[in-house]
Amino acid sequence: MLILPGHQYQCCDGISRRGFLQIGALAFGGLTLPQLLRAESQSGGKATGKSVINIFLNGGPTHMDTFDLKPQAPSEFRGEFLPIKTSSPGLEICELMPELATVGNQFSIIRSVENFKNEHNARQSDSGWSVNSLKNIGGRPGIGSVMSKILGPAQVTPEGAAPTNLDLSGSTRSGFLGPMHSAFRPNSRARGNLILDRRVTRERLDDRAQLLKNLDGIKQAMDASGRMIAIDSFTERAMGIITSGKLADALDTKNEDPKTKEMYGIGKDRYSRSNESFLKARRLLEAGVRCVSLNFGSWDTHGKNFDSMRKQLPPLSKALSALIIDLDRTGRLDDTIIMMSGEFGRTPRVNRNAGRDHWNRAGFFFIAGGGMRHGQAIGKTNRLGEFPQERPVKLQHIFHTVYHQLGIDANNITFTDPNGRPQYIVEERELIHELI
Repeated sequence: MLILPGHQYQCCDGISRRGFLQIGALAFGGLTLPQLLRAESQSGGKATGKSVINIFLNGGPTHMDTFDLKPQAPSEFRGEFLPIKTSSPGLEICELMPELATVGNQFSIIRSVENFKNEHNARQSDSGWSVNSLKNIGGRPGIGSVMSKILGPAQVTPEGAAPTNLDLSGSTRSGFLGPMHSAFRPNSRARGNLILDRRVTRERLDDRAQLLKNLDGIKQAMDASGRMIAIDSFTERAMGIITSGKLADALDTKNEDPKTKEMYGIGKDRYSRSNESFLKARRLLEAGVRCVSLNFGSWDTHGKNFDSMRKQLPPLSKALSALIIDLDRTGRLDDTIIMMSGEFGRTPRVNRNAGRDHWNRAGFFFIAGGGMRHGQAIGKTNRLGEFPQERPVKLQHIFHTVYHQLGIDANNITFTDPNGRPQYIVEERELIHELI
């Protein structure tokens, strides 16, 4: 919350003077926006200028019916769908994703992730770590929180700096880094405070801020140490975010070009809201956010797996391909790393309920943009999709590669945990050279 100190009393316009100054109640885990900006300014990272969109597929999607189909396997394994060719020779994906197939040269599929944990939790997709790692001290920080700690804000202008880390999914965690590096979650209350109350003009806010500065001068004169500062540069930057409305505008798609909305599949079916998150992610990057996390669908398909795929894969294909095309045509794709994964894969053998159960011995990871080499499938599972047969990849290898592209040296940077011990960002530090 952006709070400029003042006494609480009522005026004829119905706005209390204390309420008048509590503009911008942003949900940063109970911390004020000025505190967040101050912490990010102290990060001192050397960013490459790249951003991240991290898409979480809640429930654990089947690899066998999405990106690692086995048309030659026995019927009890291969399922009901066929692979189709993409725009990249040799790269095939499920027939239910024709739009995504048209941009096959812009993404890569890692088909041989070998060390997923059997955990219904977003922590692996957010950090590369198990939810149980350092659980007693808060757990491991997600990628957005790491970016907040090391890199800070992407843009600092007179109008302010957007938060580094924004979460549309509700699934990310800052771990032992604490609430200072939590993601901003624009729920309804927080979104309402991203703009000025309509009854409060910018001029009135400026007058009040100037008054407080004057009062602060009196306080400083009384304080020999000079530490009583009511409005510092970070508070002013926070006020800039609120008064400019850039973040609120990015989250509001009502004025977006109808043709763009149609391209994303917004307004078509029950997944419209999820599809809209992809468009919001693009708009938020343009507003200066570094890392946007979102989720799509529900993929815990113990039963009726194929019915679920028929409902969910087409809208995912529409939204994801639109995001890639949109970023490419605006020149931002090379500077945006799109990550997409779930908790684990699912059983290669179809169960008696036409479903697939949890399977952590193999799974996929989707990655696009970021100036990487794309149009390829990395790794290969055996003919039944049971385990990696060629080029096994650990989940943290992927995160290490992403951090490398962001300009974060995970080989040398450590964070001090609450017990005073240094902790590496990832433990398995091997770059995926096929991508970079």
